[in-house]
Amino acid sequence: MGSAGSRPVVSRRLTLPEQLLQDFGIERPEEIDLHAIAWELGARIKYRELHSCEARIVGQGGRAIITVDSKATPRRKRFSIAHELGHWHHHRGRCLICRTDEIGNRRRSVTDPERVADDYASDLLLPRYLLEPMLKACPRPTLKFVRETAEAFDASATATALKIVETDRFPIMLVSHSQHGRAWFRRAPSVPEHWFPKQELDHESFAFAALFGKNEDKGGPRRIGADAWFDRRGADDFEIYEETFRVAADQICTILFFNDSKMLRE
Repeated sequence: MGSAGSRPVVSRRLTLPEQLLQDFGIERPEEIDLHAIAWELGARIKYRELHSCEARIVGQGGRAIITVDSKATPRRKRFSIAHELGHWHHHRGRCLICRTDEIGNRRRSVTDPERVADDYASDLLLPRYLLEPMLKACPRPTLKFVRETAEAFDASATATALKIVETDRFPIMLVSHSQHGRAWFRRAPSVPEHWFPKQELDHESFAFAALFGKNEDKGGPRRIGADAWFDRRGADDFEIYEETFRVAADQICTILFFNDSKMLRE
C-alpha cells in the first residue's frame, strides 16, 4: 500500500491499528485505503440501503462481511468501515448491528464495545505517528487547521479535533452542545479536571449565537472571559479563546484554547 523508504519515527508504543498501518508501509494519510486493509483482514465491504442501523458486520472464522448504509455521507461511511473493523478485531464471533447513535457516541464508557470500536477507528483513520508531525508546525489548533487536517486524512472535523485533543499537544478542550444543553466534552490531559464546562451555553458566548442563530461562527478564535464557560471560583480572572463549528442542524462543537498558563496549574 505504501512506498518503500524510511518510516516516521515514533517515541511511544503504537496502538494496534497504528502498528497495522505501519506493517502495511503506510507513510502518508492518503495511503490509508480501508477497502484494501479490510480485504487483508478478511473482510469484504458492501453498500446497501439500511433502515434500522448504519453499519453491521457478520463473520465466521477468518472471514466477514461489513455492510454500510449507502445513504450515509462519504466520510461517515469511512468511519463506519473503520468502526466495524474495530469490532472485527476486538469482538470477533459476535454479530453486531450499529445504529447511528452508537457510532461516534462520545458519551459511552471507555469499556463499552461501541466506544472500543470508535477508538480503534480513530487510531486507524488518524494515526498519531502521521498526525503529530503536522501538529509540530502548528502554534494553535484553529478551526482552519482542524479542517485542513481533516481533509488530509479524509476524516470529519469532529473526529480530527478529538484526536488533536487526545495528543495533548495543546491545552485545549472540545465541547459539544445541542439546543438541549451540553452533549459531551473532552479535555486534553494537560487541562486540569477542575475546569468543567457548564451544562448550558452562556448567552455571552459566541457559541450560543452560532447554535441558536443557525449561523456558524466564522470570526476565527475569539477571546472571551473564562466565566462564560466555567462556574469555578476565579474563572472571571482568566480569558480563553473559543471557536465553534456546526456538526448538525441542532448541534455544534466548540474548541476552547487555554492560553493562560495559570489556568493549567492544579
